[in-house]
Amino acid sequence: MAQEFLTTFLEDIDSVNLKPSEVSGRYTITINDEIVFDRKRYGSFPEIKELKQLVRDKVNPQKSLGHSDKK
Repeated sequence: MAQEFLTTFLEDIDSVNLKPSEVSGRYTITINDEIVFDRKRYGSFPEIKELKQLVRDKVNPQKSLGHSDKK
């Protein structure tokens, strides 16, 4: 997934950091300390295209994601 973000947002992000959680089952995506996705609040794990849309909406809202874009 980190590689997917790096290739999709090549010009928009510099790095992806993976940090283990102290709480089992926790999965959170943050951008500049702002929570973009929290599995516990979402209730399940989304598809990569949904995560890419969430990240895109924060880092470059004008960017087209091609086939992964919202309809």
